[in-house]
Amino acid sequence: MEIKTFKVERWMNEFEDDAIYNLGETCIDSMTIRELLTLCGEDPEEYMVKMADMRLTYSHIFGSPEFLKGVADLYKDLMPQQVIPTHGAIGANNQVITTMIGREDNMVCVLPTYQQHYSIPESIGAEVRLLKLRKEDDYLPNLDMLRSMVDKNTKMITLNNPNNPTGSWIPVKVMEEIVSIAKEADAYILCDEVYRGISDDGSYMHSIVDIYDKGISVGSMSKIFSLAGLRMGWIATKNKNVLHLCHERRDYDTISCGAIDDKLSALALVNKDAIFARNRKILNKNRHILDEWVKSTPRVEYLAPVAGTTALVYYDKDIPSYDLCVKLIKEKGVLFTPGSCFEMEGAVRIGYAFDSKTLKEGLDKFAELLSEL
Repeated sequence: MEIKTFKVERWMNEFEDDAIYNLGETCIDSMTIRELLTLCGEDPEEYMVKMADMRLTYSHIFGSPEFLKGVADLYKDLMPQQVIPTHGAIGANNQVITTMIGREDNMVCVLPTYQQHYSIPESIGAEVRLLKLRKEDDYLPNLDMLRSMVDKNTKMITLNNPNNPTGSWIPVKVMEEIVSIAKEADAYILCDEVYRGISDDGSYMHSIVDIYDKGISVGSMSKIFSLAGLRMGWIATKNKNVLHLCHERRDYDTISCGAIDDKLSALALVNKDAIFARNRKILNKNRHILDEWVKSTPRVEYLAPVAGTTALVYYDKDIPSYDLCVKLIKEKGVLFTPGSCFEMEGAVRIGYAFDSKTLKEGLDKFAELLSEL
């Protein structure tokens, strides 16, 4: 099997350690264990002493009851047994695609998105039809284009909602239209929802599994829970066939997740309201900072993100995004992600959910470089 280089991960691997201002980070300001425990109302010293007696066996093969219930509560009418724990969302995406897609299938995938969604099925030999998201459509799937791409052999439609890198959010009515198109082909919809969960006003954010019986949601503790170090993700679906097949595959590539990861994730899920309140303040404050910077900075523009933690910012300079980002990290210590990592040239992805001081200073350094070019 041959597979393409994972551009965004290779970029982060090569340059992230050199960053003074890491605006390539897509997780909301990561927490320490102490901060997590305190936020959850636990005494850190007492909790860690109790954990010292925890036996490090395989523990719950299919996930602890506490973790499964915590994930199920992130959705409407989802049962704990309809959740499959995985090694991060990256493990969930890989498991769904390699389980459900064969070389005889075709699938429709939005672009830009996380590269797993099109490079893994391509490596299997499936036909991947790319639905390009356009700024004039507010980076939402164009329904006429989608309809023209789907046929009787379409096995799956893959979405990313909220979208990485654009920060767009598919409204319920548009999602329902996408479901209607999928139903005509009897196709699954895989929706990568790792950035779903924290709205600006605290209202519930819909999931594909709320509105489609062949919908598959992927989530994780990394982005909106600020706990990427736990490496916990999940597959959520009401579809019995998907649950059965993914459990069969899971015996080969997962067995179980880490017991400590599961325990801390379950604690965070029970206390999600406190964590979301913390993270909502960060997101709302930093979106305003980013928006004001774009408005006041010459030669940059964007469609303001409405959800998630990232924005796609276009620049008016004659330099490839990869070269620009290399120059930026080496001369200014600022890490962005080149738009070319998402097949979007002339733009950079900015992660704005870190601390506000880092965001402000990093954006100012970027403005300096643009003025020098």
